[in-house]
Amino acid sequence: MQTVFKTAEEKMSKTVSVLNHEYSSIRAGRANASVLDKVRVDYYGTPTPVNQMAAIAVAEARILTIQPWDTSTLHAIEKAIMASEIGINPQNDGRIIRLVFPQLTEERRRDLCKDVKKLAEDARIAIRSIRRDCIDKVKKMEKASEITEDDLKVAEKKLQDYTDRFIKDVDKAAEAKEKDIMEI
Repeated sequence: MQTVFKTAEEKMSKTVSVLNHEYSSIRAGRANASVLDKVRVDYYGTPTPVNQMAAIAVAEARILTIQPWDTSTLHAIEKAIMASEIGINPQNDGRIIRLVFPQLTEERRRDLCKDVKKLAEDARIAIRSIRRDCIDKVKKMEKASEITEDDLKVAEKKLQDYTDRFIKDVDKAAEAKEKDIMEI
């Protein structure tokens, strides 16, 4: 039965960490290198992450600089950024690519908050699904007479406690990201 609890905790924890990673790629009007995490550049026929091809730095609050180690890849990186969904046009000066993050409009901030809420709800659903799967496993154990009915009740309570704790973590992460987006 301990393996069921361990599995539940690991999966729920992973769900929260995936959510936090998704939140890091949502831009909030400030330069953040993690917006490039999903951008892949065709480098000698292999899709390669930008951060493995270039030095990425935050030059100012709203300017991100990308300096490729191999200057011949400059145009490929620029092309990949333009093809991605980050919505920022790169400025190429022949040595460095600059991404200037525009100030977010109020409408765009609200749209981003809706995205944050949707991601949080998806994470909550995933956590509840993990709880349901684990409770099903424990019920099968009870049917097979591996555990008692009292053990089943204790297990259900413990799984619910895990669920509540991780959903609270999801809510805190969503609230922090919304606050970050809505700051002017």
